Amino acid sequence: MNRAELIRAVAEKAKFTASDAELAIDAVISCVTEELKTGESVRLLGLGTFSVADRPARSGRNPLTGEALVLPAGKVPSFKYSKTLKDAVNA
Repeated sequence: MNRAELIRAVAEKAKFTASDAELAIDAVISCVTEELKTGESVRLLGLGTFSVADRPARSGRNPLTGEALVLPAGKVPSFKYSKTLKDAVNA
């Protein structure tokens, strides 16, 4: 499912117009992104938890030249699914 298909599905299920569904989806994505930027997590019951994880610095190689590189430490978004979602997928 891509973004346009998600917008149509949300509009149909919630009895919204497509533009209202798009605004709602954009608002949710924006809120989750802003919360993750501050280092907080977002827990959505029945779906899972979005959080930020620290990734340590590590060594790597440039695939074109084979030159060794040091990849800097950083933060990465992560998602842990809920048991409810896991059970629904496996049903």
